[in-house]
Amino acid sequence: MSSNTENQSRIAFVGVGRMGANMARRLNDCGYQITAVNDVNPDQAAELAEEIGAKNCTKLAEVTAAADIIFTVVSNDAAMRQIFMGEGDNLLTEAEGKIFINCATLSPGLQQEVAQAAEAAGASAIEGSMASSISQARDGTLYLMIGGDRAVFEKTQPILEQMSVKLKYIGEIGKASQVKALVNMVMNINTAALAEGLGLADALGLDLKMICEVFANTGANSRVLETDAEDMIDRDHEAWFMAEHASKDSGIAQDLAQQAGLNLPLNNATKAQYDKLIEVGKGQLDKSAVSELTFKGRS
Repeated sequence: MSSNTENQSRIAFVGVGRMGANMARRLNDCGYQITAVNDVNPDQAAELAEEIGAKNCTKLAEVTAAADIIFTVVSNDAAMRQIFMGEGDNLLTEAEGKIFINCATLSPGLQQEVAQAAEAAGASAIEGSMASSISQARDGTLYLMIGGDRAVFEKTQPILEQMSVKLKYIGEIGKASQVKALVNMVMNINTAALAEGLGLADALGLDLKMICEVFANTGANSRVLETDAEDMIDRDHEAWFMAEHASKDSGIAQDLAQQAGLNLPLNNATKAQYDKLIEVGKGQLDKSAVSELTFKGRS
């Protein structure tokens, strides 16, 4: 861990849901100065601020003023555009010399747009795309994919190393978001496929524990089998990665495919399943809830 004298950079977080809050807690534990937090949920931000000794900023410009490095962990492109380019108050107010590390899963085009706006303000913005979940954020074992200026990455690397088990520099701004879209596209397809396999097995009267054992030792094995099968069987869909986020990320991949002139039928079908979950009011459940659409008698 970092000593309290090793790095004097002031760090702030915008977006302190379960991922952002745990990232802030991790760096706080490592001896870094977490000076400010902000969230659309003011009570959530206030609670974390009190816990880690940070300022709960109600204005985005206050966050920028209070920090040298600002992590953003927001929900979607619209939220990202608002915090960087919203009228009246945004993070690029008097932002010269500041570094923004944007960790949400967003469209590559918006990451490029934000980086250009930051550069115009005399600041820097890079991607820190995360291929991990809530517990990894708390433990400092994220898999982080970096896109943007390599020199900015190298400047912030000691901090990022405290948050991750693996750092991977992908390339120019937008490239990390492209890779992250592919990661989540394949993960979501695997999740939907597992839900169908288990749903069919259940309809055939097969023992689902046995099916999982067979899957684990054959070509049906996957990381999703390890993380989601039990939840699908038990109908335990506490959100680690919400279905509405799965839909969003599959949509990013869908857009990239269209731009590349490709048709991806499996991704399109998977997105349609997650869209249906949202339509029936289950979008804030975990992505494993896609099984609610594939088991007889559930949906």
